Amino acid sequence: MSDSELGRKWDRCLADAVVKIGTGFGLGLVFSLTFFKRKTWPLAFGSGMGLGMAYSNCQHDFQAPYLLHGKYVKEQEP
Repeated sequence: MSDSELGRKWDRCLADAVVKIGTGFGLGLVFSLTFFKRKTWPLAFGSGMGLGMAYSNCQHDFQAPYLLHGKYVKEQEP
């Protein structure tokens, strides 16, 4: 794997982590304010779920580098 490809994967992973942790925190904040009388555990739970999903996506991206995402390969006729 080249350095530029590795750098792109890390950039994708970090951007994905920021988005997922932020979304989990935001949903935890909404649930904390509306349903759980301002407890802090929904914030930690939402952020942890976002971190776990981001970690799983990054792990999959680094361990399976040769997947074709959304592309169909047509079989050639002889």
